[in-house]
Amino acid sequence: MSTYTVNASILLTEVAILRRPSAVADAGFTAAEFWWPFPGAVPSDSDVDAFVGAVQDAGLQLSGLNFFAGDMAAGDRGLVSWVGRESEFADNVDVVAGIGERLGCRAFNALYGLRPDDVATAAADELAATNLHLAADRIAGIGGTVLLEPVSGSPTYPLKTAADVITVIERVGADNIRLLADFYHLAVNGDDVAAVIAEHAADFGHIQIADDPGRGQPGTGTLPLADWLAAATAGGYDGYVGLEYKDSTDDPFGWLPRDQRS
Repeated sequence: MSTYTVNASILLTEVAILRRPSAVADAGFTAAEFWWPFPGAVPSDSDVDAFVGAVQDAGLQLSGLNFFAGDMAAGDRGLVSWVGRESEFADNVDVVAGIGERLGCRAFNALYGLRPDDVATAAADELAATNLHLAADRIAGIGGTVLLEPVSGSPTYPLKTAADVITVIERVGADNIRLLADFYHLAVNGDDVAAVIAEHAADFGHIQIADDPGRGQPGTGTLPLADWLAAATAGGYDGYVGLEYKDSTDDPFGWLPRDQRS
């Protein structure tokens, strides 16, 4: 049986960010993951303390945390390859590692970033390798893993398939960078999800799910999510499954019996 973790950045958005950990716990889950929960790369100590305290007070395991990715609402999708924001990314890595150490979180998602028109692809990729080395080294210090994922919905996002991500991982060469297998993004981008699972399941750093069309909760679309999760488990994956879908119903977790949530 899968061990689920709630992405409390895309779900429960009607609840204030610092109250979402308790909302996750009230729904019967024992783990949550977040995109970067602050407006800037380096939040104040008091803001960090408030977030850490909210997770601890709810009795949750923080299973995953994104590095700062820029202004996501405005369309930004990461700083890893963003030439000119190197120091901002480096400063954020230290904050992320500090939060991870305090909360026992060991999985950290690094969004690669979009292709700017005025920067050569080779230069962006070279910076990405440098930044990923930096992140991997710092996160290794707390026994953590840096995650890379394919992303849909942004035409210029350079990592769309599992092969795209694996190419970057092999280029960087750090032992603690792994593929985040988001089954929704992979499927929407036309990747062969079953083949990706068959070849790489044991090496996944994390799995996230949503159904298609609509990026809704499982069962609202046509993706064989249960079959894919069973195949990943059979293939050696034994980590969390992130619930990273959009939902506006009264019970966003109604599809999942309460005794299967923790």
